[in-house]
Order: sequence, then structure tokens, then C-alpha cells
Amino acid sequence: MNYFLIYDVAPDYRERRAQFRAEHLALAWAAEARGELVLGGALGDTLLPAREPGEPQGALLLFRGDSPTVAERFAHADPYVRHGLVTHWRVREWQTVVGALAANPIRP
Repeated sequence: MNYFLIYDVAPDYRERRAQFRAEHLALAWAAEARGELVLGGALGDTLLPAREPGEPQGALLLFRGDSPTVAERFAHADPYVRHGLVTHWRVREWQTVVGALAANPIRP
């Protein structure tokens, strides 16, 4: 099954992340090496007025696993979460049906 870990980030995320980025990336690459994390990265949207253009609006991390536990465990260990750079996070199941990595491929 696929799961999105969705992060909302603090307004000062970009300024504060440098001191935690190496630990965050090490955690992410370790999860990728275990086959848990498929993709991850920051969201940006220049149309949202709450931040300057180009500022991260949040982040999405795509996990594969038998349950949402793998994504939840990552969030609890993430220094961005532990140090308040992430203001809110949630895990959503993603029912994938098309593509090489689809969890439940359906072909016509």
C-alpha cells in the first residue's frame, strides 16, 4: 500500500531547517534504502499569498508499506517534526491503480 506523509511547515521553516537538514536527509535516505520511502520533497506554490514566492508551503513524502505505521514512525523520528519546523503532519492512504509502482494495478 502507498501512504503520503503530509507536512505543514512553520513560517520560518527555511531559516531554521539548515541545522537539522543533514539529520533529516540521513533519516530519509535510510528509509529509502529500506524500501519504505519512495519519494520526498518540499511543496512550493507561488500563488499562495501566505509566503514569499518560492518559499516551501509544506512537504510530501511517499511511503510504501503494509500499514501507515512506517510513515508515522518516520514523522516521530524526523528532526523537523521534533523541533517544530513541521507544525502539523498527517498520513493519508493513497490507492494507486496505474503505473509501474501501483499497489493495486488495474488494467482495462
